[in-house]
Amino acid sequence: MDRNEAKEKIAALRQEVSEHARRYYDEDAPSISDFEYDRLLHSLMDLENAFPEFRTPDSPTQRVGGHVSAKFAPVRHEAPLESLTDVFSREELFAFGERTQAALSEHIVYDVEPKIDGLSIAVEYRDGVFFRGATRGDGQTGEDVTENLRTIRTLPARLSGAPERIIVRGEVYMARDTFLQLNREREERGEALLANPRNAAAGSLRQLDPRVAAERKLDLIVYNIQYATRSYETHAETLDALGDMGFEVVPYKLYDSIRDCVEQIDWIGAHRDSFRYEMDGAVIKVNDLVQRALMGSTAKAPRWAVAYKYPPERKQGRVLDIAVQVGRTGVLTPKAVLSPIRLAGTTVSAATLHNQDFIDRLDVRIGDTVWVQKAGEIIPEVVEVDRALRPEGTVPYTLPALCPECGSPVVRDADGAAMRCTGAECPAQRLRNITHFASKDAMDIDGLGAAVVESLVNAGLVKTPADLYYLDAQSVAALDRMGKKSAENLIAAIEASKQQGLARLLSAFGIRQVGAAAGKALARRFPDLDALMNANFLELSEVPDIGPVTVQYILDWFDSPQSRHQVQLLREAGVSFASREQVVDTRFAGKTFVLTGTLLRYTRSQAKALIEGFGGKASGSVSKKTDYVVAGEAAGSKLDKARSLGIPVLSEDEFAAMLE
Repeated sequence: MDRNEAKEKIAALRQEVSEHARRYYDEDAPSISDFEYDRLLHSLMDLENAFPEFRTPDSPTQRVGGHVSAKFAPVRHEAPLESLTDVFSREELFAFGERTQAALSEHIVYDVEPKIDGLSIAVEYRDGVFFRGATRGDGQTGEDVTENLRTIRTLPARLSGAPERIIVRGEVYMARDTFLQLNREREERGEALLANPRNAAAGSLRQLDPRVAAERKLDLIVYNIQYATRSYETHAETLDALGDMGFEVVPYKLYDSIRDCVEQIDWIGAHRDSFRYEMDGAVIKVNDLVQRALMGSTAKAPRWAVAYKYPPERKQGRVLDIAVQVGRTGVLTPKAVLSPIRLAGTTVSAATLHNQDFIDRLDVRIGDTVWVQKAGEIIPEVVEVDRALRPEGTVPYTLPALCPECGSPVVRDADGAAMRCTGAECPAQRLRNITHFASKDAMDIDGLGAAVVESLVNAGLVKTPADLYYLDAQSVAALDRMGKKSAENLIAAIEASKQQGLARLLSAFGIRQVGAAAGKALARRFPDLDALMNANFLELSEVPDIGPVTVQYILDWFDSPQSRHQVQLLREAGVSFASREQVVDTRFAGKTFVLTGTLLRYTRSQAKALIEGFGGKASGSVSKKTDYVVAGEAAGSKLDKARSLGIPVLSEDEFAAMLE
């Protein structure tokens, strides 16, 4: 490779690695496996070593991957939280041993530990009491996640026999069993599955609400003392001391040479599925702390340690069938039904195929022999087709055009790869549809949240939204955690919702792109649901803020037999189809208002309702299309922008005069 080719390749790799690092560290949503990411970073490092003139301080090889989120207070690390240099082969491991021996020229004892795949953090104790905890961040500055860390059961609130002040580095992780249970619950709710335990742990710990972290049942395991007001001679001594203080400590073994370390590295790799936490390698460290100090660190990693990374285990299996599941949001998810294979310690008979785009990209067919690995060592997924073993007569696979649960047409999301059932009464979507029907922006039935809906559905009391209007207080009171008074209040709220009107009813239907705002716009144009159902494409297109895509979604929804059946059931239940948004006085028709500052006569929602009631539109931002800005007390940047654009500004009194 010549210099120009190397320069271009390095630039491309930097961009690719940086993007994957952003997704991994900052969004907790990686798009490739850890092993693939490490390989990319290693390739970049090799190229920069071969062409050092192209190495720059901002290269991903010169810094720790994450950065500090503005959501949390920053914490400056007293001792940097460095990353580790990865090695992928025996040769690279032995080369590390040779460099270490050359640097120290004396006997070296090595420590071997499993490399836990979680979120790296530093926890500080003062006088034995937990004081503060922070994420690694960029290695120099992390995020203060103290309150979230307090919810972790394996983080001691008080240490036994600790130094006056100590900072300990560890890994927050989600146990395998906890992760699998969490994904089962998300799948039942129709939510996207979490990719792996590491990202589940990181996403939980970086929530602003500590209750989320508490619900996720995270754990902490520690493996290093960053700072202490007590001296130690070896790493093993510090680990033993941390265990005596009350921490869960990473297991370790000591060896007199790098070649002897291989035995434990192989053992960890062979038994990694037996540990309760996820791991992606083994860490090999110099045990003597004085020797570590002599070797020092590079810009981002210590010279006295490396991480030996294990490749993901892959096995071949035959695709016996492709099954399609319908989630609670209506998304169709294909799974390959496999001949049973033993993979990473478990028997696998199914693997995810994600979506139609994924199937097309790999060209997975029934009858194929495929390579399977566990994403994040947890979720089995097909990663490759062995075309050489493809039998004759196979055909490309396409997801069904009709929902396997209810027979309704399936449509592809306009903004993604998901295929979705359009059935208004699809059994797979029953819980989600009824919960949405009762939600605040829809029929606003107080007390009818997801948990109560689930109890009603499980008890066989409701199958469609219309069934809500036939419930009686006695049947509801018999449900767990309800009682007589709660049941009576719920029945009263359901009865009152019959008069919510057309706008809320349209939002409750769950038609794509028809929420509260679109529902109001349609209800201002049509006097009742029957008039809207009889409208054609042109008539619907004339409604302000209703675009052609939304119009087609509306027409398709009302064209469905399931939708028409649901409408009929609601009619029979006595639900009002009349509009409550019909505009008689259209003095504000075609006018757009923006409200800013504090109004004294009206709440913001009251003022907005008045504007809409006279045929106008209330917007949240000032633009050239704005007709009036209503400025209350302490008006801010919106007022400044209105003046700069020459838009008329109304005081609250002037606005009230227009209303009167």
